[in-house]
Amino acid sequence: MGNWGSLRGKIIVGFVFGVVVLVALSLFADVRALPQTLASFQWEWLPLILGLTLVNYGLRFVKWQYYLHLLAIREVRTRDSLGIFLSGMTMAMTPGKVGEFLKSYMLKQVSGTPMATTAPIVAAERLTDGLAMVGLAAIGMIVYPLGWQALAGIVVVTLALVLIAQNRALVHTLLGWGERLPLVSRFAHHLYRLYDSTERLLGWKSLAVAVGLGLVSWAGECLAFYLVLVGLGFAPSVTLLLQATFILAMATLVGAVSMLPGGLGAADASVTGLLLLLIAAPPMSQPVAVTATLLIRFCTLWFGVLLGLAALLVAGRRLLSGPASPAAEAGLLAARTGE
Repeated sequence: MGNWGSLRGKIIVGFVFGVVVLVALSLFADVRALPQTLASFQWEWLPLILGLTLVNYGLRFVKWQYYLHLLAIREVRTRDSLGIFLSGMTMAMTPGKVGEFLKSYMLKQVSGTPMATTAPIVAAERLTDGLAMVGLAAIGMIVYPLGWQALAGIVVVTLALVLIAQNRALVHTLLGWGERLPLVSRFAHHLYRLYDSTERLLGWKSLAVAVGLGLVSWAGECLAFYLVLVGLGFAPSVTLLLQATFILAMATLVGAVSMLPGGLGAADASVTGLLLLLIAAPPMSQPVAVTATLLIRFCTLWFGVLLGLAALLVAGRRLLSGPASPAAEAGLLAARTGE
């Protein structure tokens, strides 16, 4: 991939930023108190917490496969599709997750499908994940009716984009105007292809399926955060589960809106701040809030990044090098001659 060096540099910057965030949180909590708080965590909960994270990844892969089905991309073996999906998780460390378009590049190499056809999958994933997190945050508002105006704004903007995407006549009129512009006319055929895929992915049925999968998958991570708090000594309760759901969902949305690599800094600070704001002390304290933040971020963000790196090491060279089957070779040839 021509820009792989630049992309790798952005990932490295993301990791460095992660270290900076870790240091900042440690200083905020009092570095000397963190080891003791970590030692008090009931580590027997860790396998279940990581298992719930894997459930999230598994259901998101189901959504990825569903999107490939909607776009009639059937030349990709399940093994290769999983490798592409997992490799994209490393790209969470790029600003705004733009590096996830690496998945589109890999699909082109494996199946010959033009990137303009598959790039909308990445956008649809982000959009439906965002709507799912809004839904989970709304559930958490049973305990704390905070920030509903912001959530309502996200829903309104998202639905407006969906309605525009579903208005084929309007979009084709806009694209027709764009074709008259010198800079746009060169890429007009790509824009039409982008729109055709977007229209399929954002139909009401596909949107409902994707958001439904998102609600269940991200609920797994909210439950994982609840178990982190239980492991730190909080009494299990429905209220604590709702608090954990609200806090993680809101913090994830803040991290997404920030466009920072992995939401680093924004999401971390939001989890810590909301824990201190919404959960009474004791047992909540700065060391406990920071420890809970570090644990859930390791079990979600960093765990996913490590899985992505493993996928890139195991299958990346094969998936980036070219077609994996004669059928894919034929598809790639057709795509190249058609573009």
